[in-house]
Amino acid sequence: MQKPPDKLTQLWDRPDPFAVPIQVEDRHIDELGHTNNVHYLDWLLTCTWQHSTAVGLPPDVMLATGCAMAVRDVRMQYLSATFAGDQLWVGDWLTQNDGRLRATRQFQILREADEACVMRAEIDYISINVASGRPQRMPAVFVDAYRVEET
Repeated sequence: MQKPPDKLTQLWDRPDPFAVPIQVEDRHIDELGHTNNVHYLDWLLTCTWQHSTAVGLPPDVMLATGCAMAVRDVRMQYLSATFAGDQLWVGDWLTQNDGRLRATRQFQILREADEACVMRAEIDYISINVASGRPQRMPAVFVDAYRVEET
C-alpha cells in the first residue's frame, strides 16, 4: 500500500486515514472539461473496499459470512474541480459503528499538487443478509474489523 506524501499529513480532517492514490485520467473527464461527478463515488468505494480488505474483510470473506455492509445514505460535498493528470488521495475513517446494524465512514479527497481538499463525504452503511437483502446483526468479525479508533 502506498502512503500519502508527508506534506498532506496536516491537511487531513482526522489523523491517520486509510488512503489510496487516484490518478485522474482522460476517461474521467466530461464535456465540461473536468472530472465527471460519478467518478468520485467510484473512488470512495475503491477506498472502502481496499480498507475493508486491509482490515481482514475482503469480499470473499464477507460473502462467506452471508452478511455485507450495504450503502444506506451518501453525502458528498464537492469543493473543487479536478482535471486529467491530477494526483488525488482518497482517505477514509470509520467514525461510527454501533456493533449491531449501522456503521459510518467519513472521506476526504486531497489533490497532491496544490494540497487542496477537493471533496468531503460521508457514507452510512447497514448490515444486511446477502441472500435476503434484509437487515441482519453484524457478525463478530465485522464488529472487530470495523472497530472505530478513538481520535
